Amino acid sequence: MDIRLKQKFAEDKPISIQSDLTILLDDRMEQADEVKERLAIWAELQSMAGHIHLYKITTLTLWNAVSMGENDKKLLQWLKEKSMNGLPLQAEGTIRGWISRFGKAVLFYHEQHLILAFDPSLLANHSFVELIDQWCVEQVTETRYIVNPENRGMIKQHFTRSGFPIIDQAGYIAGESLAVHLRTKTSSGEQLALRSYQQEAVGRWHHQTEWLCGSGVAVLPCGAGKTIIGIAALCLVGKATLILTSSETSVQQWKRELIDKTTIRETDIGIYSGLTREVRPITIATYHILTHRRHKTAAFEHMKLFTERQWGMIIYDEVHLLPAPVFRMTANIQATRRLGLTATLIREDGCAEDVYSLIGPKIYDMNWKKAESMQVIATVTCTEISIPLDPSMTSDYESATVRQRLRLAAENKRKEVVVQQLLHKHEDEPILIIGQYLEQLIEIAALIQAPIITGQVPQAKRDELFQQFKAGKIKRLVLSKVANLAVDLPDAQVAIQISGSFGSRQEEAQRIGRLLRPKRDNQAWFYTLVTDQSKEMEFALKRQLFMLEQGYHYERVHWDDQEQEVERK
Repeated sequence: MDIRLKQKFAEDKPISIQSDLTILLDDRMEQADEVKERLAIWAELQSMAGHIHLYKITTLTLWNAVSMGENDKKLLQWLKEKSMNGLPLQAEGTIRGWISRFGKAVLFYHEQHLILAFDPSLLANHSFVELIDQWCVEQVTETRYIVNPENRGMIKQHFTRSGFPIIDQAGYIAGESLAVHLRTKTSSGEQLALRSYQQEAVGRWHHQTEWLCGSGVAVLPCGAGKTIIGIAALCLVGKATLILTSSETSVQQWKRELIDKTTIRETDIGIYSGLTREVRPITIATYHILTHRRHKTAAFEHMKLFTERQWGMIIYDEVHLLPAPVFRMTANIQATRRLGLTATLIREDGCAEDVYSLIGPKIYDMNWKKAESMQVIATVTCTEISIPLDPSMTSDYESATVRQRLRLAAENKRKEVVVQQLLHKHEDEPILIIGQYLEQLIEIAALIQAPIITGQVPQAKRDELFQQFKAGKIKRLVLSKVANLAVDLPDAQVAIQISGSFGSRQEEAQRIGRLLRPKRDNQAWFYTLVTDQSKEMEFALKRQLFMLEQGYHYERVHWDDQEQEVERK
């Protein structure tokens, strides 16, 4: 074959598939961006080495894709078309095998009994038979068993973990009726209409196939309007609703949005967090209050909120943060409709399967770059600045343990100089300085004479500072890990990350999310500062993986300590 034809053949096929379902993608290829967007549906980005991106297809990525309407024929055909080495038979067989397990076991009600029915072929699988023996109460036929309704969630959880996701057609309780509707205009008089993708997300949750109706997770970038999707679903159901979210600030945001965009009376909205214990037709609570207990062996006294009323729906905001005790309670209330909302369905604790089985599968996933191209969110320029370690810290660094070195690299004194230079460069823009370590944040806040918000700052004071930032009365705000949660600062145009939580992709996405709200010129900048030639650089790359998967690029520059300026590498 002519060498030019070989080259052209390779350019048209930017991926290479391995038998273990890892996929190598060369991002220099002509179709790389298009392939990345498609690949994100079926696989998860694992790592990057130069221009080579490593993806992995897993049971969970496949089942989520199938839940969104994909099928194995489309996937296999597409992989064969885009792979330069074809599709290994072992990989094809594994994909077919995993997807074939989807839908072969079903839960439904018959004559007031909860029934587990399954395809006869599953009886040949030893692990499946063991699960039946463990969780089923009574055998009806060879392939039908009665199960205890109280174990509905646990059955789904255990079967999913064992590779047999159950389709749940058992339906939901009606719940307490609630007269609530979306307004045609907000309380301020602005026209209110759902965007097309918001309508699609709500529709997939509520009007999809019978077995999925009323449970699932919608994934959209920060600033794209996840809250309004939850509110629209709530209005569509018209039932008493429990809303669980990540922070006191987010609780107040939900309340404001409900009053602004629906016909609900303020007296019908209850707040269950901090010192307030209101249980009303719509109740908003924090995960923190639900998991609070007097001591480690005490009961979670606030979990009773799940059964305080006949809830017709539960909304799990920031579902990627769902703590284990809430997972356990959710397993017991599978007869209630569930909607999860998140910007990233990444669980650093490995519990993504529990989100899938207990909250519901991913029913909508919006690519961040697509949202940017629609001008739904701001355009963000991401830059990683590598900085030499301050000479005064060299001795301590060389004698430190691996963990101590990471902390020293994160608290590199030279980062303070770079922060000041970036503040000067963006002196007219509202700026957030975000970090992991309190001592470092306190020093920088004092250095640049900016207010600081940490977990120790009372909620009333936080709200006051957030309002001053929104109003433009303060231009600089230093934030600890509270910036990872649902903080609505739509005017922030620059974020400077001076340290992060090891390799948390979830955290990186949440911090960049603080900049994504549409703004005047729709342009924002995210800087992450890392110490050159340190472990921190490795963790920084891991943190960036989710954003890279979404199509973002990090410009990498080096700070020249001689010239004291940032130079492109």
